[in-house]
Amino acid sequence: MIPQEVIRMKRNGESLPPAEIYAFIKALAENRISEGQVAAFAMAVWFNGMSAEETVALTLAMRDSGDVMRWDGLGKPVGDKHSTGGIGDNVSLMLAPIVAACGVAVPMISGRGLGHTGGTLDKLESIPGYDIFPTAKRFRAIVEQVGYAIVGQTGEIAPADKRLYAIRDVTATVDSVPLITGSILSKKLAAGLQSLTMDVKTGNGAFMESLQDAEILARSIVDVANGAGVKTSALITDMNQPLADCAGNAVEVAHAMQFLSGNKGGTRIHEIVIAFASHMLVNAGVEGSLEAADAAAERALGSGRALELFGQMVAAMGGPKDFVENWKRHLPVAPVIAPIAATAPGYVSAYKTRNVGLAVIGLGGGRLKPDDAIDHRTGFTEILPIGQRVEKGQPLAFVHAANEADAARATGAFLDCVTISEMPVEPAPVILKLIS
Repeated sequence: MIPQEVIRMKRNGESLPPAEIYAFIKALAENRISEGQVAAFAMAVWFNGMSAEETVALTLAMRDSGDVMRWDGLGKPVGDKHSTGGIGDNVSLMLAPIVAACGVAVPMISGRGLGHTGGTLDKLESIPGYDIFPTAKRFRAIVEQVGYAIVGQTGEIAPADKRLYAIRDVTATVDSVPLITGSILSKKLAAGLQSLTMDVKTGNGAFMESLQDAEILARSIVDVANGAGVKTSALITDMNQPLADCAGNAVEVAHAMQFLSGNKGGTRIHEIVIAFASHMLVNAGVEGSLEAADAAAERALGSGRALELFGQMVAAMGGPKDFVENWKRHLPVAPVIAPIAATAPGYVSAYKTRNVGLAVIGLGGGRLKPDDAIDHRTGFTEILPIGQRVEKGQPLAFVHAANEADAARATGAFLDCVTISEMPVEPAPVILKLIS
């Protein structure tokens, strides 16, 4: 395999033989090709796409670049959920313990922030001591003990994807259907899943802005995963406004604690968490209908069992043993917290959601380069939803910043993201379509 020939073939729109894809991905995992060559390959795929056969070969090659976990003898079904990424999307933090409380083992391998979107791992690193890279042996032990664990890719799990993921993040090649499909499923297949539920987002804060593009990606993931023996379905969900009422890292962990304590009922994010829990429970075979699964998920949340499991998981991963009781003391807090006042009365009618994510990055809450450090304290909280009436001077949100200058810049950026209209606006449904 000559890397530049693989790049040339894909640049020219040719189909790559599976053997060439396997060889290229093996070389990528072993650092035998340069970052520039990987970036060129990613850009060629972005422009010219891949056939179904190529996408399957890419996915399996990245899966086989490291260890593939097995869960023999666990005594319960193994399932997971994955999101294509959004703003204020901390669903995994609440969903995993709810589903684990209902009897499904959830070995969740997550990622860092990608492009303008936040990353589950970056959020969890807000928790002091939380080790996102345990060994495979420790990962398995925690899943067996607690029922779930949320971790990052170690060098043992899909290492080819780990390197490609970081390069895609900084080369504007994130929103490629084959690359997204391969990235997501290589990790999930390596985790030894039996079932998977996908959250494919669409809208101005998603990588797939149009519903048509989101359906193409959802179908690609569902077909490839089911073809690999993992029962998979996908929900297409709205990302035309921040999903939670916050965006950042520590602030989204704080939101998760409030949610698991029962303080976010009736919100869009409550609707989506319960919906995904229900589909996960049905896909895993634990419940026979979505109605029964809804009830089970609500019981796990309302009883406090999901919150209890979150605390157990954090402690097992090296975090504070009293995190559930004292999360306000453990999470980092920004030195400057200031309201972002509405400049006119009316109704919140639209968000430039992608730009909200970019504003978080501007505050230090995301990366411009793969090795950038993150300021976990920063972000936005108490973001008003679309349809909310607001008076002039009333806070649209609160900015959390490292200093006054950053707060002022982020305030201007956030105001540029919000449209206020004289007439009320009905927000889009949060769940748009099921792909099964």
